[in-house]
Amino acid sequence: MSPVQENSRWPRVSKFTLSACAATVAELVTFPLDLTKTRLQVQGEGGSRHHGGNVQPPKYRGMLSTALGIVREEGPLKLWQGVTPAIYRHIVYSGGRMLAYEQLRESVLGRSEDGVFPVWKAVIGSMISGALGQFIASPTDLVKVQMQMEGRRRLEGKPPRVHGVYHAFTKIVAEGGIRGLWAGWVPNVQRAALVNLGDLMTYDTVKHFLLRNTSIPDNSICHGLASVCSGLVAAIMGTPADVVKTRVMNQPRDSNGRGLLYKSSTDCLVQSVRKEGFFSLYKGFLPTWFRMAPWSLTFWLTFEQMRRAMGISSF
Repeated sequence: MSPVQENSRWPRVSKFTLSACAATVAELVTFPLDLTKTRLQVQGEGGSRHHGGNVQPPKYRGMLSTALGIVREEGPLKLWQGVTPAIYRHIVYSGGRMLAYEQLRESVLGRSEDGVFPVWKAVIGSMISGALGQFIASPTDLVKVQMQMEGRRRLEGKPPRVHGVYHAFTKIVAEGGIRGLWAGWVPNVQRAALVNLGDLMTYDTVKHFLLRNTSIPDNSICHGLASVCSGLVAAIMGTPADVVKTRVMNQPRDSNGRGLLYKSSTDCLVQSVRKEGFFSLYKGFLPTWFRMAPWSLTFWLTFEQMRRAMGISSF
């Protein structure tokens, strides 16, 4: 029985659900690294801002220092602060991007006559599916970033902005209207397109390269090698856009919902490079990489095994 015939038995909702479940497992396992990355990325932004006449020095100077500082000052459970909207995001984002990519690969762009999905088509399919999935999930990403920063605000003696997922959503809508839920969506979508270019394209290409050119069978070893490669490429491609996205989404806003620090994602990019140097765009790269590698490994192994258990052919 061919994979196409086998897959046709299963409605799209099954593949969406499996993708969302696998992403939820991966998010729970690796979320502390995501929180660490977010704290590092916003540290030092707006270097001209002063506190009592002095420039505020960086609070953390590395991934390990940041993680230990959060545990010591806020408690270990704060490493999962914001995990609820992160899971909501991945239910929409990962479910949507995986379903869209597979649909593009099998029905829209199509494989070549020898059954190979060309790299250039994988690039197009992965970027389109990532951008689409992230645009839909952008409101949940906005809530996640804001909740991740609440612990730092409390330590700085500032009043909390939000008190939970529901309050975060209602506060954003009250301040900026429905459009406010998509604040920062441009760098958000740009990042997702780049991350998916690294993740989906790399995994799909490396996996099928190994199957065609080595003796490695379609098993966990093959899936693991492909997922580690995809995590590395995704971190390299996506970190600059991730820094810009985080800063744009985390900035304070006026009564009309306009950002007070950055006019746009391009303005944020220019200000960050001018004030902090080019490598400020790679702040949080190590936790991003250390997170993306186990995230990709956990997601792809879980996803492939769940597909197999449900009788759906390998991705």
